[in-house]
Amino acid sequence: MHTICLGIFKIGRHIPKRVYTTSNTTLTRRVRSKMDQELKCRENPVVLKLESAEFKSIFTPEVTDLKNLFDKYNYEIRIAGGAVRDLLMGQSPKDLDFATTATPEQMKDMFTTENIRMINANGEKHGTITARINDKESFEVTTLRIDLVTDGRHAEVEFTTDWKLDANRRDLTINSMFLGFDGSVYDYFFGYEDLLKRKIVFVGDPEKRVQEDYLRILRYFRFYGKIADKLNNHDENTLRVLKENVKGLQNISGERIWVELKKTLQGNFAGSLLKTMIDVGVAEYIGLPTSPNVEELDRVLKRAEHLNLHPMSYLAALLTDLDEVTMLNSRLKFSCYDRDLAYFLVEHRGDKIDSRPLLPYEKLVLNTKIKQKDAIEYVKEVLKYRGDALLKQFNEWEVPRFPISGKILKDAGVPPGKMYSPIINKLKEIWIENEYKQSQEELLQHIPNIIEEFETKKNKT
Repeated sequence: MHTICLGIFKIGRHIPKRVYTTSNTTLTRRVRSKMDQELKCRENPVVLKLESAEFKSIFTPEVTDLKNLFDKYNYEIRIAGGAVRDLLMGQSPKDLDFATTATPEQMKDMFTTENIRMINANGEKHGTITARINDKESFEVTTLRIDLVTDGRHAEVEFTTDWKLDANRRDLTINSMFLGFDGSVYDYFFGYEDLLKRKIVFVGDPEKRVQEDYLRILRYFRFYGKIADKLNNHDENTLRVLKENVKGLQNISGERIWVELKKTLQGNFAGSLLKTMIDVGVAEYIGLPTSPNVEELDRVLKRAEHLNLHPMSYLAALLTDLDEVTMLNSRLKFSCYDRDLAYFLVEHRGDKIDSRPLLPYEKLVLNTKIKQKDAIEYVKEVLKYRGDALLKQFNEWEVPRFPISGKILKDAGVPPGKMYSPIINKLKEIWIENEYKQSQEELLQHIPNIIEEFETKKNKT
């Protein structure tokens, strides 16, 4: 059924001597652990043949043409990574990635000869060529490779033609499978069994896999939320390894961290996984306070986790003030939308007392200096965060149109100048307080009193 894969670590054999590195950082040669050296794998890696409707649906004319092209030049090509995992779970993959025995130079020669356009030239340094097939679909095709030298962020690699070697360099068993175009699933390291058991298992020695790229600490949690079917069903040894290596995250870019963290917080068990991550010790290395407000997170989870919270709500719960939002943003480099949502949540999550409870939230929309569409979404998220019964009422609220503009003031005889803005603001305040019932004509009647009030204040100063 399986054999000890000692032979796959004799890396010098059957490997074209093409080496590249993705960094100028001083790299440390990786030493295989005893666990890696005794790693068990299948003698026959084909575990089943897919014939599902989801599998058949991936064969667009462009996919077929890509396969036929590699066949023509006698290079083997298979589907790799997440698409294999998704198909095994009965899901249609969102995109397809391919692995091949052809080197980047061989692929470039092939595509050039066949007049196929190549895009994203930067991918070549990672062994990836992106081809635009029939000017309809673009596919990333990556050469099989081995990580020879790593520094926790980058790798120096050699290309290979051995599928098992490429599978062995990958992070998790569920991500180390390949799929042939005939439906054959190639699984060297028992990822299929782990997928059936909904287990997240590193390929070989978890400590070595993490030390090759510390971002794998966060990838573990992301895939737990994607695959696992039970809350907190973690392997204790795996959590111990993550905890002992968590400091390595300090050298990972904030952008890469946020990509993984955001996907985790969009998946299953988001709040629980975030708490486990904090227990493991990630907080200070990803921009969170050293003592995050877990009590507030617990309150939010209890009242609102069923409301499909935005990832920012989970993070905002851990922050006590706007300064901590600034610190987190400086580390993770949020988009403008996510950053402003975090500030908005922390600033407005507290109680707002009014005789008409929805009014303070209506004001946040009507008086906003950001896009009104964003303000509406931000207010909805605040109400979800609070688990507030007002959410339903706010969702049903139709934003009224303020009937006054600068042109209307001009037509009403107000002389152009600096008074326009304060007059409009005061009229809007009156209009809101009267529940948007006043017409344009009724609001314009307030203008003389407003001007007189401003003139009085001006004379006093």
